[in-house]
Amino acid sequence: MRSGNATEAELGLKQVALQYPEYAAPLVNLAILQRKQGHLDQAEETLKSAVGRESGSAVAWTELGATQRMRGEFKEASYSYEQAIAADPRYAPAWRNLGVLSDLYLGDPNRALVAFEQYKQLSGEDKPVSGWIAELRARLGMAPAKRPAAAPEGAPGTPPAPGAVPSEAPAPQRPQTVPGADPANATSAPTAPKAGG
Repeated sequence: MRSGNATEAELGLKQVALQYPEYAAPLVNLAILQRKQGHLDQAEETLKSAVGRESGSAVAWTELGATQRMRGEFKEASYSYEQAIAADPRYAPAWRNLGVLSDLYLGDPNRALVAFEQYKQLSGEDKPVSGWIAELRARLGMAPAKRPAAAPEGAPGTPPAPGAVPSEAPAPQRPQTVPGADPANATSAPTAPKAGG
């Protein structure tokens, strides 16, 4: 597949799929190849076979959803992404694809926001997903998401600054408060993430 020899790759993948009928992966790769060649009908059928073989494959369900979206089958794609998430809630690409589908094709910004926030949490990706989240929150009339406050350098759980020499953990200290301030109500102003992507 990587070298661009589609015919040889297709034959090889079909052979592996016959040798290992319990696995979805060879069929998923075959469907990706078919999709790249513009054979969306074939790719969808191959992916349906893949999820029939291994219904717990989040990858197979996600690829099926992507193929269905490309074919304009938006409700079917939504179902496939939901199946991918049910199979593995930690599979980030399913959440990302559900977010794109929900926002751009199904007109459901609330669902898109939930999906993108979950994707960001799982993937750790900042851009462009933060921009998508900020845009959706603005469109829904919601306040920007609060960013977690940065821990001071050297605080427990933070990595040392580059070039810093590790030292013993400092002794615990009482928190400093400003006279007259109520620490329970102290908040920092959130900064809006840049829109992008």
